[in-house]
Amino acid sequence: MNKKSGLLKVLGAIVLLAVGVVIGKSLFSNKVPASVPIPSTMKYRSVGQTKDTSQAANKELFSGKIIAVKDGASIQKAVDEAVPGDLVQVYPGTYHETVFIDKDNISFQGIIINDEWPTLDGNKKLNDAFLYSGNGISIENFKIQNYKGNGIMGQAGNNFTIRHNWIIDTGVYGIFPQYGKNGLVEHNILTKIADAAIYIGMCDNVDVKYNEVYGNVAGIEIENSRHCLVEGNYTHDNTGGILAFLTPGLPIKTVYDVIIRNNFVINNNHENFAAPGSIVAGVPVGTGILVMAADDVIIENNFITDNDNSGITIVDLPTGAPTANDPNSEPNPDRLIILDNIMINNGNNPVGEIKALMLSQFKTKGPDILAMGGGVGNTIRDKNRYRTYGLGDYGPAPITDTKDITTMTFDEPVAPRSVSEHELGELTYYGICAGCHAYQNRLIGVPMQVIQGIYHDNPQGIVDYITNPKNLRENYPDMPKQDYLSDEAKMAVAKYILDMKQ
Repeated sequence: MNKKSGLLKVLGAIVLLAVGVVIGKSLFSNKVPASVPIPSTMKYRSVGQTKDTSQAANKELFSGKIIAVKDGASIQKAVDEAVPGDLVQVYPGTYHETVFIDKDNISFQGIIINDEWPTLDGNKKLNDAFLYSGNGISIENFKIQNYKGNGIMGQAGNNFTIRHNWIIDTGVYGIFPQYGKNGLVEHNILTKIADAAIYIGMCDNVDVKYNEVYGNVAGIEIENSRHCLVEGNYTHDNTGGILAFLTPGLPIKTVYDVIIRNNFVINNNHENFAAPGSIVAGVPVGTGILVMAADDVIIENNFITDNDNSGITIVDLPTGAPTANDPNSEPNPDRLIILDNIMINNGNNPVGEIKALMLSQFKTKGPDILAMGGGVGNTIRDKNRYRTYGLGDYGPAPITDTKDITTMTFDEPVAPRSVSEHELGELTYYGICAGCHAYQNRLIGVPMQVIQGIYHDNPQGIVDYITNPKNLRENYPDMPKQDYLSDEAKMAVAKYILDMKQ
């Protein structure tokens, strides 16, 4: 009787377990959702018409339509159908296209089902995956791979959100907002990018948070931008981990008010595979954090370890970019503040100038922190805590932390840029051309001085080229077509290029 009772208990337990498994699967399995929540950033939409870009726009709740894109359909067709305030939801599948977005307040949400992502694949034939010029653009939950130019590029669009994307081998840049204001780049993973994985170019008020970047030339780059927060990122196994610097020859001549804090900057010793002659081709292997001619940068509470050249390198333009020549760019890094950071095992295999400098001091190991060139008003909280070189003029830090600064973005969206016909050429140049072309020096493409020499008094020649470009030079990447621009914008920027001076 006891044996029979025990057997019944065992059988009963097995039945209960089976019922529990069935119920659990029904409750918790990753089914196709009947209704997918809209992105939280769509709680408001920029609707202001003011020309004052510093004035916050009004806000309204989401009231647009949701446009679903399934495998085999076109994302661009959904964009063409969308109106400001709409949400484009893209389901798993592979999409071979470039998505042009010239409308305001359109959001893109990838739907991930059973670990299957919506994937944009350029097959190494297309230049860009997403290319937006609208304001209030949100892009999240996409896998992007095998493009020649950029994964996600913004051209003068404000109030952008780029998050939860997985970007692999997209050419020159992974995520590249250019000449935008009030943006968020967070929780993205990027690798195999030949210039900068995340490149914040000529922007204002941008947060770069909680991203992982590895296997790139530059992990995160803040270039000619102001009011940026770089926080909580894991930047490892790049050539250089985090860069904040001024590139000469661009129309925005300053970079300042940058906080680099709470990041993991580890083992950035990857070979430099940037295009020869480009600015980042000069970034030494083994660079943790690089500050070049940037002002008012605060470096705080980062874990910086195993970077073979130097943990933190601070240089002026004559040292870091000796061939650059821009008389309108102030060349020194001023008013830097280095607070408490954890620095371990940096400088084990210095290269180039740092190696020669260390040998001149009868040392073989590079420093935790190195400063070369000019600069005034720079400070450090505890100089004796690190192995340093060139910090003799650094005074005591005036602050202990930046905890009161939680974001560089605004609580509400800023108004869209509004331009007159006269300003159209300048805006098009800032938002598009200046991402790859400096005036006198090579950035990615040829310098503007060269273009002026070729197309002297021939703006139509520039229009024809940007509409259908051909690569005529070795060691230069292909230029993407700009045929989506209006004829008015193309002619305006062509005239602006021919008239511009450094």
